[in-house]
Amino acid sequence: MEKDIVIIGGGPGGYVAAIRGAQLGGKVTLIEENALGGTCLNVGCIPTKALCKNAEVISTLKNIEEFGIKGIENYSIDVEKIQERKQNVIDQLVGGIHTVLSAYGVEILRGRGTILNKNLVKATLVTGEEREIPAKNIIIATGAKPTLPPIPGIHLNGVMTSNELLSFKEIPKRLAIIGGGVIGIEFAGIFNALGSEVTVFEFAPSILIKLDKDISKRLTTSLKKDGIKINTSTGVEEIKESNGSLVIVAKDKKGSIEVEVDQVLVSVGRTPVIEGLNLEGIGIELDRKRIQVNDRFETNVKGVYAIGDVNGGMMLAHEASHEGKSVAEIIMDAPVSEDRGVVPSCIFISPEISTVGITEEEAKEQGIDYKTSKFMFGANGKALSMGEPQGFVKVISTGENNRIIGVHIMGPHAADLIHEGALAIRNQLTADDIASTIHAHPTLGEAFVEAVMGLTNEAIHMVPSKR
Repeated sequence: MEKDIVIIGGGPGGYVAAIRGAQLGGKVTLIEENALGGTCLNVGCIPTKALCKNAEVISTLKNIEEFGIKGIENYSIDVEKIQERKQNVIDQLVGGIHTVLSAYGVEILRGRGTILNKNLVKATLVTGEEREIPAKNIIIATGAKPTLPPIPGIHLNGVMTSNELLSFKEIPKRLAIIGGGVIGIEFAGIFNALGSEVTVFEFAPSILIKLDKDISKRLTTSLKKDGIKINTSTGVEEIKESNGSLVIVAKDKKGSIEVEVDQVLVSVGRTPVIEGLNLEGIGIELDRKRIQVNDRFETNVKGVYAIGDVNGGMMLAHEASHEGKSVAEIIMDAPVSEDRGVVPSCIFISPEISTVGITEEEAKEQGIDYKTSKFMFGANGKALSMGEPQGFVKVISTGENNRIIGVHIMGPHAADLIHEGALAIRNQLTADDIASTIHAHPTLGEAFVEAVMGLTNEAIHMVPSKR
């Protein structure tokens, strides 16, 4: 039977496209070689957030006397239990996705998909069986995998990507992390809390180079205060073995550095997964392994689409999901939201970081007349009562009419707070629109409205600026 949509890849882009396509009446087949949920659910967003919670609990225990609780200094860490809890979270979510897909009548095939032509996909199932599936439309949602740079020693035992490190059986005493991006910094926070001596090597002048500089500078200071060693403007030249340990050989502006560690995490980026799809055979255009698409996520081959990490976009799970929903609506001729420019991103470190819109540096580069305002969580009643006063909310607006164009948060529950900023930017709200909306007290959200009111020097709990 011909399908309206055949999807290769069951990650956050693929399974969302499958569900939305089926909701709109489409006959849908989803092909996934491994577990549903893809990288995000199985070896990415979800398991790391489960471990982040462990790190948060341990951090609370270390400072528990601040809350008037004594006598629990001799706690210990049960790695097996940590892994069991993490896997339970994953299994519950994977099972939920399977249930929803089945409820909508989506055919789920466990195996690899190969595109024979623009209207025919071959599924090689894990059982060895091969099936050919006629398709009106094909969506490629195969995601990405960790990049391994050409560093001598990169394949030594003990050198791993985030995929392998997530399944740790014991906590490394000394962990080196090559790459100071989101993945590297999240793992730095997790293993630092678990008790590892963590050293980060980043080639760029700062970690998290794309963040607003006010955030990245303050985070660097915070991480160093927690005992994480951070080497920026530093290139790793070699990994070698020495007396049962691994040695990172690196070079910074001052010269060579050698650091002895037990394990190495390589987190320098991700590469689209395109192997075995037969893209060259059907003439799909690539740019450095990224599938090229138009503004409707369609490749140069009509009826073949590519969504999520495989098209080399923002490489965020929620962006992949949005693209999956949009493509299903395009295929099924349903109304589609064309505005995809406002995408929040989050970093799950302590304190949390979230951002949406442009940074101050980008505003300067683009020649925008802008204003900025910051409100510190140390002046927020809810943050203080939680014992989490570190960080701030920074808001950027246009200079002429105070329209919100950027929001950057470092502090408690930053990832949950960023959506008000995303809504403000998406709907072109001004400082007055936010200020005239009553925010409940005592809440962390008050920090956002105070930062916004600071744009017009009307913040109540902030000393007025001397502009």
